[in-house]
Amino acid sequence: MTILNIVKHPNEILEKKCLTVTKFDKKLAVLLDDMHETMIANDGVGIAAPQVGVDQRVAIVDFGEGQDPIEMVNPELALFEGADTDVEGCLSFPGTFGEVERPDHIKIKAQERDGSWYELEAEGYEARAILHEMDHLDGILFTSKISKYVTQEELDAMIAEAAAAEEEESV
Repeated sequence: MTILNIVKHPNEILEKKCLTVTKFDKKLAVLLDDMHETMIANDGVGIAAPQVGVDQRVAIVDFGEGQDPIEMVNPELALFEGADTDVEGCLSFPGTFGEVERPDHIKIKAQERDGSWYELEAEGYEARAILHEMDHLDGILFTSKISKYVTQEELDAMIAEAAAAEEEESV
């Protein structure tokens, strides 16, 4: 597997609608494996093909924690409901964070690396990450949805506060 270079903004591939995948072959499998490796090496939770310079409707989300990565080829949003605002960042915008409102519950339809279709429902953080990556495939950048920018210091404070609250709950 190869760690690929992350495309940083500004770059026109990040702002164009990607091409539908029609060939489900070894090349696609290698792309998915390399994207996953690249995402992990860069401490990401998700990555989309245009972020590694590839004009294809391919994305991955991986939360670790013993879960398998979610590979999405030609994903389509089948249902969305609710709303939630939380802080997002992006591998293509290092050091940029902001509050983004997204649906809280989604259902998608996508293809596996072998071309077979599947459906997946997600809520909360998982839904947010999937939608962020799907936006990349349509050339939509999270910065166009930010309602309030957040500094690294503010983000660090939010993470520390959430960790402290979680620790308090477990006592």
